[in-house]
Amino acid sequence: MSIDVLQAKIRKLKNPSAVGLDPQLAYIPRFIQEEAFSAYGKTLQGAAKAYEVFCKGILDALKEIVPAVKIQSAYFEALGHDGILTMENVNRYAKELGYYVIMDHMRGDVGIVAEVCAQSYLGSVCVDGQEYTPYHCDGITVNGYLGSDGISPFLPYCKEGKNVFLLVKTSNKSSREVQDLISGDRVIHTVMADLAMRWSGDLFGRSGYSEIAIVVGATNPAILKNLREKYDRLFFLVPGYGTQGGSAKDVQYAFDRFGHGALVSASRSILCAWQKDGGDGEDYLICAQEAAEKMRSDILKFITIL
Repeated sequence: MSIDVLQAKIRKLKNPSAVGLDPQLAYIPRFIQEEAFSAYGKTLQGAAKAYEVFCKGILDALKEIVPAVKIQSAYFEALGHDGILTMENVNRYAKELGYYVIMDHMRGDVGIVAEVCAQSYLGSVCVDGQEYTPYHCDGITVNGYLGSDGISPFLPYCKEGKNVFLLVKTSNKSSREVQDLISGDRVIHTVMADLAMRWSGDLFGRSGYSEIAIVVGATNPAILKNLREKYDRLFFLVPGYGTQGGSAKDVQYAFDRFGHGALVSASRSILCAWQKDGGDGEDYLICAQEAAEKMRSDILKFITIL
């Protein structure tokens, strides 16, 4: 089961964190940009090549520190076909290095669109009898607020070593406008967590967690604590650490008493760590390593991974 694999990687490295690849030119050292622009011009292709060099460098630097990577597809898609090609290359490279790869797509749709999304990201695409795997990822974030029609196409892949991360409670401030509304005797975001349990069926692995994981932001520790107490068989993906305001003290509530059951994601605090010393970014890999190691040590002050 996919979540079992992720939990094993976390235990091996004693690190329940993921690096988020959310590249923008503003995050990339100038020397990488100039080299890419020299070869491909100041074009979308040039920007995409800079993204690729930067992201692969980060992956190389953190492969012995961080067990998982979360690839934010929107940043790559913004560059058109060059960006999508780069995303495919970065995705494949991450898998080659042994990372657990989550595609942060947040797609929410129904019917054939959901089926196509599930096939392309978790399965394969058939072209005249030949099967192709465009994206080599282990899991994908999915918006389930459209109901079961938007989730059911993904469930067969959860029996084949893949998993989905269902949006439940996001870290942005305005999430309360919808996700914290009262529905009968429940809060909307707990309705979604209840659905995650219902859809899980027989999708529980040896670790005790469902292949349907949930996304719960790091910025509200009280909600994290409440959800962990109520949904002890759901694995949590916890974005919002670092730059967005979530701290190690906050995210401790996502874990069970064995230090299991959650993966904390950080992007800018690692990708942009080189900018803190006012340098030119030649040391961006060392800075990323130091930031990732600090994140791990900070979290481990509050939990123990058994």
